[in-house]
Amino acid sequence: MTEYLVRRLLQSVLVIFLITVATFLLIHAAPGGPTQVMLSPGLSPEAMAQQKANMGLDKPLPVQYAKWVGNLLQGDLGYTFKNHIPVGDLLWPRMMNTLILMGVAWFVSLVIAIPWGIYNSTREYGLSDQTSSFISYLGFAMPSFWFGILLQQWLSLGLDWFPLSDMHSRGKEGDIGDLFMHLVLPVSVLALGFLASYMKYARASMLEVLDQDYIRTARAKGVKERKVVFRHALRNALIPIITVIGLDLPILVAGAALTENVFNWPGMGRFYVENALAREYSVLMAITIVTAVIVIIGNLLADILYAVVDPRVKLGGKGGKAA
Repeated sequence: MTEYLVRRLLQSVLVIFLITVATFLLIHAAPGGPTQVMLSPGLSPEAMAQQKANMGLDKPLPVQYAKWVGNLLQGDLGYTFKNHIPVGDLLWPRMMNTLILMGVAWFVSLVIAIPWGIYNSTREYGLSDQTSSFISYLGFAMPSFWFGILLQQWLSLGLDWFPLSDMHSRGKEGDIGDLFMHLVLPVSVLALGFLASYMKYARASMLEVLDQDYIRTARAKGVKERKVVFRHALRNALIPIITVIGLDLPILVAGAALTENVFNWPGMGRFYVENALAREYSVLMAITIVTAVIVIIGNLLADILYAVVDPRVKLGGKGGKAA
């Protein structure tokens, strides 16, 4: 297992390196890139050359890249071009806000979707299964921003049950109860999307496992159905679900831009859109790198979970699934 982890760590470092190169080149080679944003308009050629030299923009791209990576390794994400504010000071609070929102939505959807999907696999085409299928289709088909606006119109403006937008009411920053009330609507929107996916995967994965020969054998031996489902089938059925959850990590970290904009939630998704429109390339590069690192770490943890859930998966072993 140690050998596997070392190999994956080296692979992850290589992937992060390639992401930094691609991100740097795409942004610096794009029309209207950092050079055009950072330089003051109307400068004489001499003054423009001096400003480029002061900012290090006159150096070759490999030199600029090496300096940028060196700063990253020291935890320096750079500064915004227009106001010269440290990117980290702007980024980390918004990431925490997004993790609160997305984490709650993700947890709620998992708590509902996995047990419901498992139950529906044992009651195929029953009322519960039909109901969950309708909710899943609704979650896949309904645009999140439209569903959010409907909830705002109905539950905020119409019934005045929940706040319309923002993360806190004015003067109630830090109030957990106020935060909870502001979470209800955006979490409902995001959880519906997660719920639609996880419920379908949980049901389909369990149905596939329950159709295996060893499950029929266990039933033929008189093993109780509850034990068959939760002890014999569930572990194997969890592997595809873990994969799907791992694929959702970019959304969990970077945030759902449309939902955050609809509810004026000060998170990463909204932050990314705002800075893309403002052409704050240092912020966009920082968000891309931070998201990539967290996703790679999450995928590594998912591989480890495979071995925990299914003992047949041998990390780094010959023919092992996670190898």
